[in-house]
Amino acid sequence: MTIVNGYRRRVIVITGASSGFGRGTALRLAERGASVVLAARGAEALHEIKHKCELAGAQAIAVPTDVSRSGEVQNLAEKSIAEFGRFDVWINNAGVGAIGRFDVVPLEDHEQVLCTSLLGTIAGSHVALRHFRQQGAGVLINVASVVGKIPAPLYASYVAAKFGVVGLSDALRQELREENLSDIRVCTVMPMSHSTEFFEHAAYYTGHKAEPIPPTYDPEVTIDTLVKLVVDPEDELITGWQGGVFNALHHLMPKSIEKFMATNTAKAQLKNAPPGEITSGTVHQSRGI
Repeated sequence: MTIVNGYRRRVIVITGASSGFGRGTALRLAERGASVVLAARGAEALHEIKHKCELAGAQAIAVPTDVSRSGEVQNLAEKSIAEFGRFDVWINNAGVGAIGRFDVVPLEDHEQVLCTSLLGTIAGSHVALRHFRQQGAGVLINVASVVGKIPAPLYASYVAAKFGVVGLSDALRQELREENLSDIRVCTVMPMSHSTEFFEHAAYYTGHKAEPIPPTYDPEVTIDTLVKLVVDPEDELITGWQGGVFNALHHLMPKSIEKFMATNTAKAQLKNAPPGEITSGTVHQSRGI
């Protein structure tokens, strides 16, 4: 196998690898010759993507992992080191959301959203940075969201989690810079709405079927970015070109942009959305997808 842009022989841990950005990124990295350590709750879907990565010629292991449990995240790191001797890149991609008015969504759903989408990222970042310090280099990629910069209604705990991921990543970069550890990088990716399985998996308590907040982008937009950051890390990137525009305008006129976001969200989740069942989705357990 030929070396492709420095991807070959890199060992990359990917959480949330059984669907969406994680699945697409795993396949693309496997095609480029990287070794991938695949983590998600659904064992069946995880082993399916492992098989596809192996068909692409890559070394791959599947480690069923619930990132909301720190012991399982530690086990994920240990499995990678046992199999490959190390990992070079850790991508914290796993996340879930609960959609609905804050006081209508059950508190246990809000808590689990935070445990998965924020505490899971903290746990992954912790084990990754401890390992990167030992080996003197590494790339940590945390997947947040544009709502980690610009809040949206009906997503309260998810917004809180993603604001937390953005702040966590900023703080970690500050620590590393103060210590002049330039070979350890922390990247934050903030996608706009994409046509992934996020809305199939989310809990929703609006009485409507959850729909993406427009504009909606092809998942390949973010997958391209995640693959690129493995070999060419950057501090922060918003994926979906309008996200950068919204973020810049938010700095200039925050109230106007937040009102626009609120109106757009209400249209997508309430006014224009078809009726739907009340469900906790996959917030508490995987459906195997």
